[in-house]
Amino acid sequence: MPSTTRTLALTAVPAALLVALLPPLTAQAVPASLAWGSCAGTAGADPRQECATLRVPMDHADPDGPQISLAVSRIPAENPTSRRGALFLIPGGPGGSSLNDPSGKGQKLPQGVRDQYDLIGFAPRGVSPSASVGCGLDHADLATSKLRPWPAPDGSIDGNIATAERVATTCARNGGELIRHLSTRDNARDLDRLRAALGERRISAWGVSYGTYVGAVYSQMFPHRTDRIVLDSNDDPDPTRVARAWLAGHEQGVEDTFPHFAAWASAPGNPDRVADTAAEVRPLFLRLAARLDREPIPWPGANPEELNGNVLRQTMLDSLYRPSRYPTLAKLMRAARQGTVPPAPAAPPESVLQNVTAVGVGTLCNDVAWPGSAAVYRKDVAESRAKFPLTAGMPRNAMPCAAWPYQPREAPVRITGRGPSNVLLIQNERDVATPLGGALKLREAFGRRAVMVTVDSTGHDAYLANGNECGDRTVSHYLATGERPRQDTYCR
Repeated sequence: MPSTTRTLALTAVPAALLVALLPPLTAQAVPASLAWGSCAGTAGADPRQECATLRVPMDHADPDGPQISLAVSRIPAENPTSRRGALFLIPGGPGGSSLNDPSGKGQKLPQGVRDQYDLIGFAPRGVSPSASVGCGLDHADLATSKLRPWPAPDGSIDGNIATAERVATTCARNGGELIRHLSTRDNARDLDRLRAALGERRISAWGVSYGTYVGAVYSQMFPHRTDRIVLDSNDDPDPTRVARAWLAGHEQGVEDTFPHFAAWASAPGNPDRVADTAAEVRPLFLRLAARLDREPIPWPGANPEELNGNVLRQTMLDSLYRPSRYPTLAKLMRAARQGTVPPAPAAPPESVLQNVTAVGVGTLCNDVAWPGSAAVYRKDVAESRAKFPLTAGMPRNAMPCAAWPYQPREAPVRITGRGPSNVLLIQNERDVATPLGGALKLREAFGRRAVMVTVDSTGHDAYLANGNECGDRTVSHYLATGERPRQDTYCR
């Protein structure tokens, strides 16, 4: 147990008590049914990384119906004599891919973990180069400040409702049959198909951000096919709201994180300093956003081609994901104060944006039904704007799901404490995207199945990224040995 941890009140049954009841693992897995070969289009991949294609049903309720392809990758365990099994690297999103993660973040894992596990990456259904979807949206609708439902400067959401209807209609029309079969339940079933194809009785996993929800749903649907599960930067599992709860979480996530930015942005010697004291940064940001609401600055090459208040707010949200991004927001604030703009930010290829947006819309909207009444969002946005001025009502506003023409095929999964006690949550205390409050709700839902490591750090993604040495050591020890802290812990 790390000496820098202090225990909290919650306790959990040791994983060994339930995992020991399962059939023992052997050093070698059952031979896999995947045809592994070289990886195409993965520049910079580790030469040990192999790739394969897995066929899964488009509709798991019709297993003999149309099949789709999933792109899969692996780097085999580095010490075959100590091999324990497969560690699935579950990406964030929806719309993210871990196809190159065995070569990327997987190589940050300590040697003792890489020795034991095949590192498994994949592109989820809908994400290229797996069977992919696209919406064919107008370029303007691909702007992040448009896809995030920022209200008009006066608080009106009429434009957001119109955008939601336009995007939902276009995605439903152009997304084909596959867009109706994008859901977290389907992602979990795909993972179990992959487990079987690999010849594994159980899998371990490291899920990040949206990947924590996929990992939690898999652990609920297939509890006795799980070995060691690490969920990093955790989503609120509220089965009545699902992604609505994730969006709403940005209110508190910004409030938790902005003071850290303000301290950095006012530090003496910082070349991107925007104020003399931390207390001045918040009112400065709010004044700049309000001024840009009234007087946008042309921004050639950006999308949209102006710096307005909502573009500044969206830049704030993006920049708070990790401290290394703070200079982006500070530079934009300094430029806006002078009435200028920096060079337009680089954007991914439009084909990538089309793909990621379609997967996000399809998954979020198929997971749970959103209210269809604009009155619901008007009321929620007004309340949010009054209480959380930094986020200006966006987190409770209407997304395309408010106008999605399809009903969810299945009810959302309710996470419970039924199953083996083998889940370790790791969570930064200050996380703009998946705030601590939502992570605590997932911890509560898992009950005795989980313990949680809360890290005194700032940023999204905790383990081996924006956390601290104490948290990293605790998770690495669990993956290597199966030993978790006996209680929830705090890593200072």
